[in-house]
Amino acid sequence: MTLLAYRAPAISRAAGADHGTAPGRTAGPSVPTGPAPRLTSTVAKEYVHRACHAEVFLTGSEQLNETTFTVTAQWPRAHTFFTTPDGTRHDPIQTAETIRQAGLYLAHTRFGVPLDHKFMMWNLDYTTRPRQLLIGAAPTDLSIEARLVPQPRRSGTTIDFTLSAVIRRGAHLAATGHTRFTTVPDSTYRRLRGARREAGPAPTVSGEPLAPGRVGRIRPCDVVLTPADAPGTWHLTPDLWHPILFDHANDHIPGMVLLEAARQATNALVSPATVIPASAATTYHRYAEHDAATTITARHTPGDDPDALTTTVTGHQNGEPIFTTVLTGHADQR
Repeated sequence: MTLLAYRAPAISRAAGADHGTAPGRTAGPSVPTGPAPRLTSTVAKEYVHRACHAEVFLTGSEQLNETTFTVTAQWPRAHTFFTTPDGTRHDPIQTAETIRQAGLYLAHTRFGVPLDHKFMMWNLDYTTRPRQLLIGAAPTDLSIEARLVPQPRRSGTTIDFTLSAVIRRGAHLAATGHTRFTTVPDSTYRRLRGARREAGPAPTVSGEPLAPGRVGRIRPCDVVLTPADAPGTWHLTPDLWHPILFDHANDHIPGMVLLEAARQATNALVSPATVIPASAATTYHRYAEHDAATTITARHTPGDDPDALTTTVTGHQNGEPIFTTVLTGHADQR
């Protein structure tokens, strides 16, 4: 968070000048007294790997001990992508993006990970309290108690991080979450990715994307699924020019795009009902390549909450799993 301390301008006075107000003249502006105001802005977009300032949700941090921090964040009342169909609540998946940003931000600013290092995410989980996602009369300010634990590998330049997050809205618990990721130097990443760093064109898929209403979206450009031949199966067909899902250039399909695919597959499975994903646990098995066909499958599975709907969504490329998401939410009839 950038804190700009207000400093009153110096007032010069000639020696022996009268400190009162001259007749016929009004008094000048009063000099503020008391504590300086705290001025808030978002953190630098580079720290959370975003190209657009508008997609940065974090506003600052404070260190409590070696591995525990308080991170502040703010969600706007309206967002072009992270939204719910009725517009009255924040999108729970915005919680996952906020946790992702917190991990990257703290790794860079508190543990000295250089900005040119690459991040490989292995897990991203969140659980929300729906009542705390209601949109109020002002933007939603959040406080995140984040515990980030580094485990350097033998090389010393590659570090495994685990982040646990407790997110509060005022005095109320709003969400919890967890993520695990690895940071590697760019040179190491280049060796790992090899020729895959130069992605070929996306495969051509026949057919039209699903209608927005079938997948819990409002705008056609936000739809990432096209029907496949088998029931409960779809092709992953996101718009590669989407300003939020593809905020910046990447040599693979971002993990947040795969999480969005899981949400949309869950909704397509229960349509015409809509599922608000109150919680989701995602495991990323390998990179999702741009130039390989991606198949998304969804099926209902038993869950811990008998009143909620639990869906397991998987993505495959060339017969290999790339991610698995277990998503839980309540189906609302339209």
